[in-house]
Amino acid sequence: MPVLGLIVNPVAGIGGRYALKGSDDATAIARALAAGASPVAPVRARRALRAVQPVQGLQVVAPAGAMGEEVAADADLSPARLSHAPAAPTTAADTRAAAAELADREVDLILFAGGDGTARDVVDVVGTRVPVLGVPCGVKMRSGVFGTTPENAGDAAARFLAQPGRYPVVDGEVLDAADAALESTLFAVARVPDVPGRLQHGKAARPFADDGALAALAEAIVEEMEPERTYLLGPGTTTGRIMAALGLVSTPLGVDAVRDGALVASDLDEEGLLRLLDGGPATLILGVIGGQGFLLGRGNQQLSARVVRKLGVDNVVIVAGPSKVAALDPPVLHVDLGEDEQDRLLDGYRRVRVAPGESIVMRVAS
Repeated sequence: MPVLGLIVNPVAGIGGRYALKGSDDATAIARALAAGASPVAPVRARRALRAVQPVQGLQVVAPAGAMGEEVAADADLSPARLSHAPAAPTTAADTRAAAAELADREVDLILFAGGDGTARDVVDVVGTRVPVLGVPCGVKMRSGVFGTTPENAGDAAARFLAQPGRYPVVDGEVLDAADAALESTLFAVARVPDVPGRLQHGKAARPFADDGALAALAEAIVEEMEPERTYLLGPGTTTGRIMAALGLVSTPLGVDAVRDGALVASDLDEEGLLRLLDGGPATLILGVIGGQGFLLGRGNQQLSARVVRKLGVDNVVIVAGPSKVAALDPPVLHVDLGEDEQDRLLDGYRRVRVAPGESIVMRVAS
């Protein structure tokens, strides 16, 4: 009988809409909760478990309470409880203790709901002894151990468990970055089920071949900016070039707003963006995450479905280096807004500006 180990980081991703850069800062998480933030990971873990539930004879082992038992029970999976009993609020030490016990029990797969920090905690303990797979719930998800969506993570887990030997395990990079850093650091290598079309790639480094085209594109976009229109610039080095061309300092992992060549606001959260959009016409300029092709849902959760609907999808401009988009395999851009049907706001074919006067049409899929 297949045995699934489940770990849920209850606070993973909870600060994304509040422009937090992760869930490691307990004080920042407390502020987000006080402001009315709702847990993200349990909801997304349930979405993944709907795909796992039909596996015949499946046994689930999970920590008590919010770290897995409750979510598994909600999915009618009757979990066995680990001996480690985490207290609220849970910590990275609880994740590591749960992962260690699951590895000792020789489960067939550890499915964890969290972000890059959770992935690091799990893999630091289990190494390559046990295959792992992440349900994307965090603020940053640069690692190549996550499903592209909760449903795809659940489907990959279900296929791997239901058909032993059909899907090999392959190396998946565990990446992360400090709050002020854009470049990823390799922390570990995990073993991940290789289920085609279900897993995201790790975040790729910026291709230096794109530098000239992007510098020229940044200057062209600045020249095109309309008076009295607000421009929202998402995270990343590509949008950072536009800010530099304006003579402004960007927030590398945040969303900034400019109007008439001046900085209006920096590092905006969801509510700040919604208030700003009450003030007149606006355009959102988005970069593409190299290697993954994500537009929304990875490191920019403050750009929520509410924000995109209020802005209007016709006011979204996508920019990327030509080598970056050419390297995407498959050549598809992704959106993961975490709100089921609302994910599909940008679905279809959209223009990606890669140089002055040059664009590539690409498919956007949720």
